[in-house]
Amino acid sequence: MNVRELEGSVVALVTPFDEHGDVDFGALERLVDFHLQNGTDGILVLGTTGESSTMSDDEDYAVAEAVIKQVAGRVPIIGGAGSNSTAESLRKSQGLVERGVDALLLITPYYNKSNDEGIYRHFTTVMDQVDAPVILYNIPGRTGCSISERNVERFATDPRVMGIKEASGNISYAAMVAQYLSDDFRMYSGNDDMVVPILSLGGSGVISVWADIEPRKVHDMVRSFLDGDLEGARKVQIESLELIHALFAEVNPIPVKAALARMGLIGEHYRQPLWPLSDGARDRLERAMRGAGLCE
Repeated sequence: MNVRELEGSVVALVTPFDEHGDVDFGALERLVDFHLQNGTDGILVLGTTGESSTMSDDEDYAVAEAVIKQVAGRVPIIGGAGSNSTAESLRKSQGLVERGVDALLLITPYYNKSNDEGIYRHFTTVMDQVDAPVILYNIPGRTGCSISERNVERFATDPRVMGIKEASGNISYAAMVAQYLSDDFRMYSGNDDMVVPILSLGGSGVISVWADIEPRKVHDMVRSFLDGDLEGARKVQIESLELIHALFAEVNPIPVKAALARMGLIGEHYRQPLWPLSDGARDRLERAMRGAGLCE
């Protein structure tokens, strides 16, 4: 499919590591199969959930190449190429596009942040030099800055931008973005507990952590809404809140990797500064997974 028409559930894929801290490519292959078999509509590699911030360039590119090869064009692959350094974001973007990703996810510059025009130029500097559609990533809780309405309006008519991943948790901000949506500029929820509300504003789907462990359910929920079954989608969203909140009881991707390990899909290994779940968060996750029928 044309990546610019992407709708549905895009998984923010974890990067599995082995007990030595190396990328576990066998587990990565199992995860990709899991998603291809369960209706996932697109795969985001090397995002926040993928722990790319602790990975080398060689590892980033090896993961991207492995997923692209295995997927073999069956669903779009989006590559996370964000950085608080514009030059670094450009370099990563070029490397991922050369390896065949279908689109890029670019985050606002965190820590040093910049002003409104600087944020605009941060994105356009990359887009001027790469040939791939871009999804902008708005997540001020992690970055300390947001994409302003002025910049949303400018990007909404830029043919290089296919959409925005909206993860502010602010429904008023999402409603502002909604006025600029079109077939050429889409909004994807970046919050698993707000998928249906974002869809109700004209969103096209979700870039999801929850989908790592329940890909079929997330796909079906979004598809139900888009096909007109609003009540069915609303019911799934509400009934899944306990599990969704447990997946964010501690910083992502700690809980979701613990959940995948509990399901036997990966080993529970992280790179510092991430650390295994606390006992309280683990108990909460276990209860939620049992309630969802994901473990006994």
